[in-house]
Order: sequence, then structure tokens, then C-alpha cells
Amino acid sequence: MNNGRPYSGYVMNVERLVPWRTLTGRQHLYLDHEAYRAFRESFPTFKPRISVEETLNIAKSTRTPHSLVLACITPHGKWHIHSTYYDDLRMLTLSRGVEPFWLNDKDAFEIGIQDNDWIEAYNDNGVIVTRAVVSARIPRGLCIFYHAPERTISFPKSPTRNHRRGGGTNSITRMRLKPVLMAGGYAQQSYRFNDYGPPASDRDTYVIVHKLEGKLEWD
Repeated sequence: MNNGRPYSGYVMNVERLVPWRTLTGRQHLYLDHEAYRAFRESFPTFKPRISVEETLNIAKSTRTPHSLVLACITPHGKWHIHSTYYDDLRMLTLSRGVEPFWLNDKDAFEIGIQDNDWIEAYNDNGVIVTRAVVSARIPRGLCIFYHAPERTISFPKSPTRNHRRGGGTNSITRMRLKPVLMAGGYAQQSYRFNDYGPPASDRDTYVIVHKLEGKLEWD
């Protein structure tokens, strides 16, 4: 905060004319770097979603009856900041007491899941056990599990995975490095922790989702 005004990106550059931290000091879209040219990403470039076969997310996992394979994304928390404030009573009230798993209503109907049912979502990397939120706002073929709850509360055990406790977003995702984000030592393409490259992608994960039948295991 500065005199009651919250921080906003690029205010210094726009209002106080501080040069952008680029090679030219100006905004630009073209990245004249051999790595970006090699991957044809010197300009903003559309990249289609990686296929389930290419991810190898479910190469060893077996589908159960009445299950679906869905692309899964893990955006930042809907009712908290990462794991912060997640266990606050007001936040838990908003989120049904858990970090819920968001499904399209038609996808959910196809595999017999109703709103607030307990579900399992798993792949070769790990498993999530939580409640479902069924919503027409979620596109078909996609599910959402917000980043990043702790496993300190609200996570039952998974019958599919030898009765181990289900996990959070990091349980089902894996680190995939993008080569162009390893380019460094060139103007704004310079590595800084938690700032520029190489991050993990939250758009390349697939999971098998099914309704959790029977009694929940907590202990």
C-alpha cells in the first residue's frame, strides 16, 4: 500500500516512466533470442493442449467402472491464498469444509456423481479424495482442483491407493520444464527465483475420476 493505493503491476513504468526491464527499455512482443526462434515462439504463439497419451499421466493407472478421464487444471485458490487462510472457519464454510473438486454437470451425470458427493481423482502420480462441486460453468472434459491445500484437514484415505491418505494439487501433477523458459542471461530472459522460469505447467495433467463408494476412512 502507498498512501492508501494498492500495488499494481507496471504503475512505475506507466506513470513514472521507469523503463521496462527489457533490452530496449520498451514493451515489445518479439523476443529475438535463438531459443525462442528455434521453438517458433518469438511472437505470442498458440499451443494446443497436450494429449493424454503424450503426458503419460495414466499409463499405469487402471480405469474403474463408471469413471471418466478428464483434463485437470490447478489454478490458484478460490477461497484462500495457496494454503493460507484455508483452515479459517469462514473459508471452510464457503468451501464445504474441504478443497472441493469441480466437475461439469454432464460429465458428473455420466458417471453418477451428484453435487457434494465424495470422489476420487487419480493418475500415475497420486490421488485426491474430496467432495465434488457439480457446475455447468465448468467445460466438458475438464475438472478443476484449486491450488494448494495442506493435507492437515479434510483429506480421507484412498481405497484405490492402498488406503493411503489423499493429497493436494501436487499429488497429481508433475514438473514439466519448458525449454524456452530456461533461456537466460539476455535482457529480461534472466532467471530469478519465483519470477522468471522455469515453472511447472498446470495445464498438462489428466486424471481418472469416479465416485467414492462406501464409508470414508479417516484414521
